[in-house]
Amino acid sequence: MNLKLRMAIAVAGTVMVLALAAFATDAATLRFTVLKAENQKPVRNAAVIIHPVDKEGRQAKGGMELKTDAEGNAKVDGIPYGKMRIQVIAPGLQTYGEDFEVKQTEQEFVIKMSRPKEQLSIYK
Repeated sequence: MNLKLRMAIAVAGTVMVLALAAFATDAATLRFTVLKAENQKPVRNAAVIIHPVDKEGRQAKGGMELKTDAEGNAKVDGIPYGKMRIQVIAPGLQTYGEDFEVKQTEQEFVIKMSRPKEQLSIYK
């Protein structure tokens, strides 16, 4: 296949995807702010993981990972409406996880992360 034909196919595919995204009405923009619970300071480079959840409450295939910026913010567009599992992982902080219903065109989440609690052991 020659280069011009491949370029034309790639451009046509991109235009179709952008057109579908422009007319999709059941997609949301999600904004996340990740803070430390103890002092309300932003958590930089936290991994925000989004997975769809099926009707039985099981994590469905697919999903994506975002990283927070220096202010603890992350944003993603084009998330379909429905139940989503949000997980946040950051070094030195307790992993956060919760299921949310995405039902608005724009939703904001403020996630406060704590330090891990001391583990109990019978050997102390």
